[in-house]
Amino acid sequence: MLMIGLAGLALEPRERDWLVAPGVSGVLLFARNFASREQLGALVESIREVGGEDMLIAVDQEGGPVQRFRDGFTRLPALAKVGAAYDRDPVDAIRLAEEHAWVMASELRAMGVDFSFAPVVDLARGNAAIGLRAFHVDPAAASELGQAYVRGMHLAGMAAVLKHFPGHGSVAADTHEAQAIDPRPLAAIELADLVPFAQCLESRVEAVMMAHVIYPAVDERPAGFSPMWIGDMLRGRLGFDGAVISDDISMAAAGAAGGVAARVHAHLDAGCDLVLACFPDVVDEAIAAVAGRAPGPAHRLAALRGAIGASWDSLNDNPQRDRFIARITALDAEGTPA
Repeated sequence: MLMIGLAGLALEPRERDWLVAPGVSGVLLFARNFASREQLGALVESIREVGGEDMLIAVDQEGGPVQRFRDGFTRLPALAKVGAAYDRDPVDAIRLAEEHAWVMASELRAMGVDFSFAPVVDLARGNAAIGLRAFHVDPAAASELGQAYVRGMHLAGMAAVLKHFPGHGSVAADTHEAQAIDPRPLAAIELADLVPFAQCLESRVEAVMMAHVIYPAVDERPAGFSPMWIGDMLRGRLGFDGAVISDDISMAAAGAAGGVAARVHAHLDAGCDLVLACFPDVVDEAIAAVAGRAPGPAHRLAALRGAIGASWDSLNDNPQRDRFIARITALDAEGTPA
């Protein structure tokens, strides 16, 4: 039910207790948890030793401004660079999206990390939090590139997580810092922001992350707290049976539900399978909040576990990887998209 954040580079005594607490299903790693591949490997091993082999381990390794592991990993260009390539040559850009995903996912799987929260399929419409993280302003382009990215992740043995449903790109506010309200009618959202999600879900996506955005024409609650968005739209109309994941409960926009326990319960009551408690200072309260709650269907979280990955040595001996890295890193030499 919970995916928690850790404080530093190695497990602290209290974090060992967290990993065996009922309701804790995984760990989300950040730059604060990374110093080197060697250190990361030791941390991943210790998490599994304490929490068990079924403990999920994830990270945000999108590329561009959001890449938590950098030294010793391929420096991934922002997804907007792939979108800019689409405007020049759509067919080649679709290959680049798949290659970008494969490089990202194969490196993480070599380190024992199950999945990255990717791809971002929000539209590139100027949102402060999304920015260069989005592929494209055009729903059709974002859909094609998102589907290619999902294919690349799957080829590397990694589950895909679409974010941020039903679309964070068309509202100006950054939900990390403030409440975000998108006043458009549902019909307008369906014709734009929802298109990449609907199209990508047809590519066997394992999970969807919810936005903390409020869409008052549909529900006065943020989407992650909304049975209408999760139950009626995502599971009902779009037929999705994978894992539904909240955004971080520490973000300012999550405050609409109240304190930590209220935020956890609001997400779970709305239909989320996994709630993110990314900062250590909220983990104790979040664990207390889920005490006694029954978990959701086990198959949804099980699908997020990574397949057996290649070793780092075998990646280094893979000429295809060298070609992919050369192609995707060349995108950073082509300037920043407007």
